[in-house]
Amino acid sequence: MGYSELLEIMGRVNDFLNAGSVLSWDARTMMPRGGAETRGKQVATLAVAARDLLCSNEALRSLDRAEAEIAGKPADSVEATIVRQVREAIDYHQRIPAELLRRKEELAGVAHDLWADARASSDFSLFAPALERMVEINREIAAAIGIGSHPYESLLHKLEPGTTIADLDVMFAQLLDGMLPLVRAIAEREQPRSDFLYRNYPAADQLAFALKMSKRIGFDTNRGRFDTTVHPFEVSFTRNDVRITSRVSQNYMPMCLFGALHETGHAIYEQGVDAAYTRTPLATDLIGLYAVGGVSFGAHESQSRLWENQVGRSRAFWSNHFGDARDAFPDQLDDVTEDEFFRAINRSMPSLIRVEADELTYDFHVMVRTDIERQMIEGSLAVKDLPEAWNASIKEYLGVEVPDDAQGVLQDVHWSGGQVGFCNYTIGNIMAAQLFETANAEDPAIRQGLERADYTPLRSWLTDRVCQHGRRYTRDELLVRATGRPLDPKPYIRHLTEKFSDIYDLPSAA
Repeated sequence: MGYSELLEIMGRVNDFLNAGSVLSWDARTMMPRGGAETRGKQVATLAVAARDLLCSNEALRSLDRAEAEIAGKPADSVEATIVRQVREAIDYHQRIPAELLRRKEELAGVAHDLWADARASSDFSLFAPALERMVEINREIAAAIGIGSHPYESLLHKLEPGTTIADLDVMFAQLLDGMLPLVRAIAEREQPRSDFLYRNYPAADQLAFALKMSKRIGFDTNRGRFDTTVHPFEVSFTRNDVRITSRVSQNYMPMCLFGALHETGHAIYEQGVDAAYTRTPLATDLIGLYAVGGVSFGAHESQSRLWENQVGRSRAFWSNHFGDARDAFPDQLDDVTEDEFFRAINRSMPSLIRVEADELTYDFHVMVRTDIERQMIEGSLAVKDLPEAWNASIKEYLGVEVPDDAQGVLQDVHWSGGQVGFCNYTIGNIMAAQLFETANAEDPAIRQGLERADYTPLRSWLTDRVCQHGRRYTRDELLVRATGRPLDPKPYIRHLTEKFSDIYDLPSAA
């Protein structure tokens, strides 16, 4: 009875978290602006209720009985894994006062709208006081958690368990060694034609085309929906209800399309989690208090970046779907060839906006944010000095002048909710290349399928190796099972080198 009772209690925790996710989705897509303050309190109530139930005497008694009941099970069995994860989550949350969690959730609801206002008016000062309070709360949480040798590592534990600053330093150094020669070589080359990307593309037509491509690669709209928002995101309320969003610029077509493909990758992950794990800890992030099936944020990003970049920006994809694009936008693309379109959507040029950055320069944006986050949490960078530090870092890493706050420090929504850990995006890029390279090496049907617009072989391989497992394995356990080794930047560097050498006709030594 102990184990079944534990599952029932964890199902109720999952219900609380999903209810909070519904309110958060609504706040970012449908809610009137005046609802921000009360919505923050509502989400906070549900988050604290989930945490209180997780750490309740009822849950602890069931956990004790469950541990005794499944004592003979193998350590990697579903039952042993669930029991171990619940114990680890309770130990984690018992370190953090519930009032601290409530303060963070209440502030997040208000801070999101302050961020949106500040971004709209390009005035960081409107958001700075809320961000200062959020940084202070995160410092208190980091101190309470006490994991790792640096407060930033305590906060990373929620997104990428076990990741250290030293790990990140090594990872970024490897990427810089592999990517900087490419960036420098491309700077000497003529850029592909791209004027047609900036023509007038009606919003309704963009949204229809983006949804068509999303469904084409595997988004199940019987268990999901597609909306617009200020900053694209995906959220799931179990595998049976997964929502994605994108945003539209009438004068820049790739924003909506690739935002949708990116979020579709997240959605395919959630929709592919084993149905047996629904409402269990294997589809619930009990540490982060999110109702998600992905094992880490980096693992989740691996699926979004894989479908967006490895598939959605490939020659094979546009060999199959450029005709669809011309059908959707006949006037805008009537003087454009398939090759011109492919090169344009893959051109590499240092730019201001992370979510619109090309594959090659994207990770430089991540490095900037990771360095700034670490400094904010350790206290070596004051929030009031953030725009200046941001602008200087973007200039150093990308050689670009930041004209205003909206295109600089205010472009990302994450800090308004108290989330740190931009490193997960680069971890996702590395994982995506590692998984994609292995999949193609193991199964020739995957490459053959991609060449004829059949995405089922790749999707099936990813479901088998990644998605179905939910949170059963750690990130590196998942990678070792799927690829035979833990996180390895080399496939990602190979992918970038081969792709951009082809696009820019670079010598093989570049």
